[in-house]
Amino acid sequence: MKNRNINPRNKVMSDKNKSEINFLVELDENRIPEKLFWTAKDGGIELEESKAIMLSIWDSKAKESMRIDLWTKDMPVDEMKIFFHQTLVAMSDTFQRATSDEKMTATMRDFCEYFAEKLELTK
Repeated sequence: MKNRNINPRNKVMSDKNKSEINFLVELDENRIPEKLFWTAKDGGIELEESKAIMLSIWDSKAKESMRIDLWTKDMPVDEMKIFFHQTLVAMSDTFQRATSDEKMTATMRDFCEYFAEKLELTK
């Protein structure tokens, strides 16, 4: 019989290579994030501190995305604007690679330029 591993939700997982990404959130007394850390041992990252995390997960059964958006209470607003802009640019790039839809990718990139201009992020 093939050796199998069990994940935390008691679902059988194959013996294929696995990789983990973990997040640690330190909360204040009101459960507001004070510190965020992430670990990706395969990438050589161990408890790297961050000020914000945006994570999207696709639920294919429900056909909807689930999100985890966290930021520390000391995340500067100007950095949050840059973080959002860079995330939107990255989403445009990912959309292009995932769909090969050049027309919509161009529209998304146009919006990213508009977004940066309106927030005065461009130099």
